[in-house]
Amino acid sequence: MTVPYYAENNSGKKVVMLGNEAIARGILEAGVVIGAGYPGTPSSEILKTLSEIEPYYPHLKLEWSVNEKVGFEVAFAGAMSNVRSVACMKHVGVNVAADAFMTAAYTGVKGGMVLVSADDPSMYSSQNEQDNRYYGLHGLVPVFEPSTPQEAKDLIK
Repeated sequence: MTVPYYAENNSGKKVVMLGNEAIARGILEAGVVIGAGYPGTPSSEILKTLSEIEPYYPHLKLEWSVNEKVGFEVAFAGAMSNVRSVACMKHVGVNVAADAFMTAAYTGVKGGMVLVSADDPSMYSSQNEQDNRYYGLHGLVPVFEPSTPQEAKDLIK
């Protein structure tokens, strides 16, 4: 088996990546152990990319969850247990996970946790528009908005 280019352990090597591949690479470099989510464009490729490199990084534990709330709760449980985790979902999935998100914002975590909300301005691949930055304001959690694949990778760490 050949390690995919986005999973190679070559510090300083420059490669061209799509945004979701760069996010997956940032997740890997950040030492995330638990990743969970629910498939939905434009976020599906993040966990898909991680699942392709999981055989080379056995510390990764990934799950396609039954819905976004469950995916968030799986990641939240890992973060409560002092393990770095990530939950990935599309913009309207944050509505489904909102109760768990607000609970996590209130209680905090011991390990690091990132929620990747793949918003879709202008409805390029979704049925509606939604601005999830307001969830960050409501839950008093930081919101990062990368504008390049490099920023997306770096902000995950």
